[in-house]
Amino acid sequence: MSVSFFPGSFDPITNGHLDVIRQAANIFDQVYVVIMTNTNKNYLFSPDQREEFVRDAIQGIDNVQVIKRPEELAVNVAQELNVDTIVRGVRNTQDFLYEQQIAGINKKIYPKLNTVLLFTSPKNSFVASSMVKEVARFDGDISEFLPKKAAKALKEKMRSSNG
Repeated sequence: MSVSFFPGSFDPITNGHLDVIRQAANIFDQVYVVIMTNTNKNYLFSPDQREEFVRDAIQGIDNVQVIKRPEELAVNVAQELNVDTIVRGVRNTQDFLYEQQIAGINKKIYPKLNTVLLFTSPKNSFVASSMVKEVARFDGDISEFLPKKAAKALKEKMRSSNG
C-alpha cells in the first residue's frame, strides 16, 4: 500500500491545498494531511480550527486522513507514521526553490524520506493564504479561493478584528 503525507499550516486551507490533496489521493492509497506549525507564520486559527476546516473540505475523499502535529518536525511525523513519501504543493518557481531546499534537509535528516512535488492547477497557481487574508481583511470576496467553511470563518475573523 502506498502512503504519503502532506504537511502544512493550512491557516486556512485554500483551494490550492485542496487541489494538491485531491491529486495526492489519486496517486496514493492513503494520504495523511498533517496540520503543523511554521514558526515563521503568525496564525489566525488554532490547530483545532485548522483541522476542522481541512476535515470539512475533504469530505468524500475516503483515502485522506487529517491529523494534528503542531509541535513536531515533519521528518519525525513521517517516521512516526512509517511514511517515506512527503507530498508538497508547488505554485511557481519560488515555491519550487523553497521546496527543493526543504527536501534536501529532510533527506539529510531522514534518508528514507522522498519528496513528491505536485503542481497546483493554473486557476490556483496564485492563491496564497497570506494574500487571501489580505483580501478578506478589506472585505473582498474570497469565495473562489477557499472552501466554504474556511472562507466563512476567515470573513468572520476579519470582521471581528476590524471592528
